[in-house]
Amino acid sequence: MSGLSAAWRYLVDERATVLRYLGEHVQITLITLAVSILFAVPLGVLLVRVRWLSAPVLGLLSILYTIPSLALLILFIPFLGLGADNAIATLIIYAQVILVRNTVVGLQSVSPALLEAATGMGMSGWTRWWRVELPLALPLILAGVRVAAVTVIGIAAIAAQVNAGGLGTLLFYGIQLDRDDMIWAGVFVVGALALAVNGGMLALEKALVRTPRG
Repeated sequence: MSGLSAAWRYLVDERATVLRYLGEHVQITLITLAVSILFAVPLGVLLVRVRWLSAPVLGLLSILYTIPSLALLILFIPFLGLGADNAIATLIIYAQVILVRNTVVGLQSVSPALLEAATGMGMSGWTRWWRVELPLALPLILAGVRVAAVTVIGIAAIAAQVNAGGLGTLLFYGIQLDRDDMIWAGVFVVGALALAVNGGMLALEKALVRTPRG
């Protein structure tokens, strides 16, 4: 309990610093997710349309996902240097495998009968995708966004090792300075952020699942 009380005191006394690191962490997470979704959704659509691409692309993404995050951060240093750009590029790679896979599964789960009915009603390919396929696949796509967001929040803490900022700074400074209060404070805020994002996204998924039934 002494560690937790020390962490609480640190959070109160150094709240301006903690909020700054939290803002950096949230910024890295939001940019990563926005760019990742822009890449993942079109790629998922392509893999559904051109099925022979699915296995090699998903296989490559799975291989990239197995690379340790710190190794990937170091690998990008010669190209992107130290800082947030390095962290965001690394995190985008980790998010892709989750987002692309869920996009593919979501689109493949749409009933072919519904697609045939939409085509029979005179819908074009784009209209059918926008009004039929995407709404039906959206709950699974959002589930992927939720898992990717929590994953990115956790891995982004490690990115402090390449001067990307964020809440991981508290963890690594705490280790260097032998400050348990900083370490516990960092763990607490990272965990709270991940739980809050997971809960919010889960509520959104449930709302979308209920809406069509209504």
